[in-house]
Amino acid sequence: MKQKLYLCIHGHFYQPPRENPVTDEIELQPTAAPFHDWNERILQECYKPNTEAIIADLETNRVLERVNNFEYLDFNFGPTLLRWIKSKHPEILDKIIDADNKSVLAHNGHGNAIAQVYNHIIMPLANKRDNITQIKWGLYDFEFYFGRKSEGIWLAETACSNETLEYLIEEKIKFIILDPSQALKIRKLKKGDWEDVSQENINTKQPYRAFSQIKPGKFIDIFFYDGPLSRNIAFDDIIYSSEKLMERIDSVKVPDFKKAQLVHMAVDGETFGHHKHFTERTIAYLLSKLAPSRGYSVVNYSEFLSNHHPEYEVRLKPGIKNEGTSWSCVHGVGRWKRNCGCNTGGEPWWNQKWRKPLRNALNQLRDKLEVVFELEGKKYFKNVWNARNEYIKIINDSSADSVSEFIKNNAIKNFNLKETKIALSLLEIQKFSMFMFTSCGWFFSDISGIETVQILAYAKRAIEISKELFDINLEEDFLKELSKAKSNKAEFVNGAEIYKHIVFNK
Repeated sequence: MKQKLYLCIHGHFYQPPRENPVTDEIELQPTAAPFHDWNERILQECYKPNTEAIIADLETNRVLERVNNFEYLDFNFGPTLLRWIKSKHPEILDKIIDADNKSVLAHNGHGNAIAQVYNHIIMPLANKRDNITQIKWGLYDFEFYFGRKSEGIWLAETACSNETLEYLIEEKIKFIILDPSQALKIRKLKKGDWEDVSQENINTKQPYRAFSQIKPGKFIDIFFYDGPLSRNIAFDDIIYSSEKLMERIDSVKVPDFKKAQLVHMAVDGETFGHHKHFTERTIAYLLSKLAPSRGYSVVNYSEFLSNHHPEYEVRLKPGIKNEGTSWSCVHGVGRWKRNCGCNTGGEPWWNQKWRKPLRNALNQLRDKLEVVFELEGKKYFKNVWNARNEYIKIINDSSADSVSEFIKNNAIKNFNLKETKIALSLLEIQKFSMFMFTSCGWFFSDISGIETVQILAYAKRAIEISKELFDINLEEDFLKELSKAKSNKAEFVNGAEIYKHIVFNK
């Protein structure tokens, strides 16, 4: 019997929110030159080219075909990025959505696109309420744009813990995608001895099931992508040749595999065109022509899972202090919390000790903002946390009718204009209290980076609105803790000075 081979490449397309929290516009970013900002640059180098990738004749260089790669890639888009694309380049968004619609028809009702937790926070380091809102906002946002429910969801940096799994199971997510290094042990479903797979030796060619430890019988399925193959695409030159990449894919298939096998990879979507220029063409030819000719069925995760249910269950590594694990930090999730050793360069003497006081300062601010929200919010909302979860409807559609419907469903009474403004401002504070945890703020090597400055701008805006509305001064304690976050660059001193002299002008 002919072997059943399936191929899936997942692209995680994401940029952090970059808008000035007051004007809701992205300011000039000189490092993105010759473009105005990094969103614009990456759209022109990646998102747009992937909607019209060229297949050309190698001898004449004549364009033979243009391929919308989103018809073939399994993918997710960060919600804040989609919002920006809708505002600035709606024609590109239309092409992405059209590709997903076509993929639904091509894959028996299962589309290529999946949701993402809303603004890319590290879920295991977030509190319960933020976990729930991030999932709910991500799912609603996906349905708002793609017109259907998402079967899976992408976790920022694939950061996951056992607690994270429980939140996902509660929200009825069918599957997630993780790095093979995050798996601890496997066994046949509900029986047999556990097998250690902690050395990244899990068989990635099939899905696995993770059962709830709280609610018996509840579960979520997990795909562990091929780690070495994914790293080849992300970091090596193999991505510049469709034929070489095809050979590499062929090298990992298992001969005489007794059941269907899925060869699959997951990488930053920006690899295709931005990090590696013109490689969207490699993907176009590989997925639309070459792989099918080699006997591979190009699928998405949702379709594969519908036809191939897990036969094994899995337990995840707990990580340091049960904090969880991720795909970009060998120390679990230390990259977003402590000076774990992961960095992106800088001088040899640099360190990232600033990460801990930065997170401490933001955690403390978040907790104080929650108290304000509950005390003031109960004057306006039937249930403040339900109102926050539904606020995504206003973020996506701030029309008068949408606001009116939101107030009708969540308010304790009919509001006048002043009350409406205060109620919505309370929810804006909560939005910024989550935006200030966007993962990029910790990812790079110094606290003075534009990504950290951006999350401090969100913190500043939350503090300002609280002061304006309720005469509550949260800035003094915040700066006291932030001053402990020392910059590696003498001219910036520490987080408090950066906040006062750089963020002040945002």
